[in-house]
Amino acid sequence: MSGDTELIMTAFQKLVVFWRASQWQTAGEAGLNPTQGEVLQHISRRSARLGELAEQLGVSQASLSDTVSSLEARGLARRRPDPDDGRARRIESTADGQRAVAELSMAPVELERAIEHLGEEERGAFARALVRIIRMLQEADAIPVQRMCVTCRHFRPFAHADVARPHHCAFVDAAFGDARLRLDCDDHEAAPAKEAAATWRRFEMA
Repeated sequence: MSGDTELIMTAFQKLVVFWRASQWQTAGEAGLNPTQGEVLQHISRRSARLGELAEQLGVSQASLSDTVSSLEARGLARRRPDPDDGRARRIESTADGQRAVAELSMAPVELERAIEHLGEEERGAFARALVRIIRMLQEADAIPVQRMCVTCRHFRPFAHADVARPHHCAFVDAAFGDARLRLDCDDHEAAPAKEAAATWRRFEMA
């Protein structure tokens, strides 16, 4: 392992420890554990089947079912028939669940401020590097597939000459820069394999 790699991995480790401690504190203040808080945040953005949600979170369906049941018992989540499949059920947050999520911090405030303190070019380079790392982990089946720009059929990398906003999202018909790359987009639609591969080559090589 090179010295640079070791430094970056150590930094990630320290950030993970900080993040985990912050999530325990934030969730605890809302009367939840971190797993319950994470599930609630996911279903407050969009409903999902149990299997889909388990895959997104990288947990077993059995353990997730227990978490969902505990949220249901508290009136924070519910299971509804899936309109696309009457045999399936989707998990969604209730009005009380939405209010509980509003009290949960998506990220430690101190970390958010530190990132915002970086210049736009620094944030863009950081976001781009993270996207590359996450995609490689996905290809190695080390983490669940994420709803990222680089795997979406609406993403057009380097479609514009503007250095600050070179990319284009066909869904909202807008240009944007590296700092605005999405890692979990509600409007994500997976691109066909060949199209996704071509998009990634253009994103990496440009």
